[in-house]
Amino acid sequence: MKSTCRPNRSSTTGYFLAGKTMHWFPVGASIFASNVGAPLIIGLPGIAAASGIACIIYEWHAVFLLIALGWIFIPVYVASGCYTMPEYLKKRFGGVRLRIYLSVLTLFLYVLTKISVEIFSGALFMQKVLGWNLFACVGIVLLVTAVFTIVGGLAAVIYTGTIQTVLLLIGSSVLFILTMIDVGGWTAFVDKYMKAASNQTLEDPVNYSCGLPRHDSFHIWRDPVTGDLPWTGGVFGLTMLGMWVWCTDQLMVQRCLSAKNMTHSKGGTVLAAALKITTFFLYIVPGMISRIYFPDEIACSDPVSCEEACGNTAGCSNMAYPLLVLRKLPEGIRGVMLAALLAALMSSLTSIFNSASTMMTLDLWRRFRKRASQAELMIVGRVSVLILIALSIIWIPIMEQSQGGQLWNYLQTISACVSPPLSCVFLLAVFWKRTTEAGAFWGLMLSTAVGLCRMILEFVYSAPDCGSGDVDERPSVLSKVNFLHFAIIISIISLVSSVVISLFTEPRAPEKPRAPEKLHRVTWWTRHDQAGVEDTDSESEEEEETEFNRDAEDDGEISLNEHESQDDSENVNKPTGFFHAFYNWLCGQTDQPRPKLTNEEKKLIKQKLTDIEESAGASKLLNILAMLVCGLTVFLLGVFA
Repeated sequence: MKSTCRPNRSSTTGYFLAGKTMHWFPVGASIFASNVGAPLIIGLPGIAAASGIACIIYEWHAVFLLIALGWIFIPVYVASGCYTMPEYLKKRFGGVRLRIYLSVLTLFLYVLTKISVEIFSGALFMQKVLGWNLFACVGIVLLVTAVFTIVGGLAAVIYTGTIQTVLLLIGSSVLFILTMIDVGGWTAFVDKYMKAASNQTLEDPVNYSCGLPRHDSFHIWRDPVTGDLPWTGGVFGLTMLGMWVWCTDQLMVQRCLSAKNMTHSKGGTVLAAALKITTFFLYIVPGMISRIYFPDEIACSDPVSCEEACGNTAGCSNMAYPLLVLRKLPEGIRGVMLAALLAALMSSLTSIFNSASTMMTLDLWRRFRKRASQAELMIVGRVSVLILIALSIIWIPIMEQSQGGQLWNYLQTISACVSPPLSCVFLLAVFWKRTTEAGAFWGLMLSTAVGLCRMILEFVYSAPDCGSGDVDERPSVLSKVNFLHFAIIISIISLVSSVVISLFTEPRAPEKPRAPEKLHRVTWWTRHDQAGVEDTDSESEEEEETEFNRDAEDDGEISLNEHESQDDSENVNKPTGFFHAFYNWLCGQTDQPRPKLTNEEKKLIKQKLTDIEESAGASKLLNILAMLVCGLTVFLLGVFA
């Protein structure tokens, strides 16, 4: 709890970036813990139980994207001096509409694909463990995580995520070893899984054939036409889908931005990438083993039997991992594992809440309240968490019946409809200097509109339940076009439209000799420029300077906390008493005077926060480690091809 009471909670850098003091281990562990939450623990084993090992492509694909985050994207983000991803787009393109639009769209995605999913899957797990009402479990989950996030800030989230990662790895490893030994080893596991079907399916395999394991269950690269996860979509569509999650999403990037320097940022991404390799053994295989043990429940093959087994006519594969934990682990180890799983839920939710409140405060609220005080910003960040929670709860009943009862498919399908255009915008922003603000904005608007059309259709037309006998009458764009293939289509639309519009609009970096450069330190090609980021096109110099000074004062409270204030008059007639002290603690405020910094001190602080240099020895070591992790992943992809 020490992290929740640190002095730097009273500033935006301290609360939202943990004072930029994090080392590589907590950064990497927090990245892993933020992703390995309840959706992965519930959803990934569930989809593995239903269709085999192909879903590991999501995890092993992330290895390469995490390395790209540390080596390509983070240097640009740090050099630009941004705190959030919408803020980076403002610095890169100028103007404010991209920043506001991305903030709103990301918060929208957080409700649909993160907060509601975390709440639902965590409550589902608690319901199975405790036997309580689903929404009573929702209330408990929210009460603990919301209070923890509102009080703590990013430092608390990262430190607890580190502890929870260790607990999860230990508990999941024990479960994998015990169940693999019990099932008889790898060969026996493969043989038994291919025969794992409910009694109803075995008695009538013609009418209930969808309850049988897929013939390609142990192949990662599946047919581009008939495969549920086609290899074409896994290679190309998933790249754009995963790039948003790992390289441009505030949730992951914020952890790297909190690192004390580039070496620790890269080290954190390498650690997280290495940990992603383990999910095959810790979650995929146990999910498939659960189907072997409990075929009548996990592999139910018609709506009636599924409703009897888990209360969901769409399917029961989401219960694969919880059932394995509850019924196969020894009592003492089971308690540790349950605590670790609930801790993972708390870690993921607190990470999401912190990232969401960061964008709400720094990207949206500051647009309308440019002179907002630190106390006001802290309160807005906390209130925004409560609003997002309420919206997510409203969405849970709709989400519960989506995508055949397979939580993982719901998560990926929604992301495929909206997130690829965001990845395209950041790709063009980082690598193509000719991209204009108009090109990025209207390309994003056009492709997002196309994606939203499909997303609406996903909720209007549901796929027929397994064993129901209903004919699939969904539009062809749903029944014939896999969501990963749709991610490719929408990415092409976004890239082409952005490039064409950019070529017909005026660039921000004029190509004329000696023309003023406005792209200092905001692209891959200009990240080492000595000059700082130029003022945005739509904001006055005075307004930019005000924001710069405010950020520098925030950073100074952390970096120069021993600097004496030049004005103690603020302490005169300050209210005192228990309630005032409690208010200060809850909002991360203090009655101590804020430091008064000179312009030179502000520049030194800004220079430190945007430094992307690293020692030659550390850089060489990290390069070797990154290549080893990527090489091992390529080897595993070949083994299970």
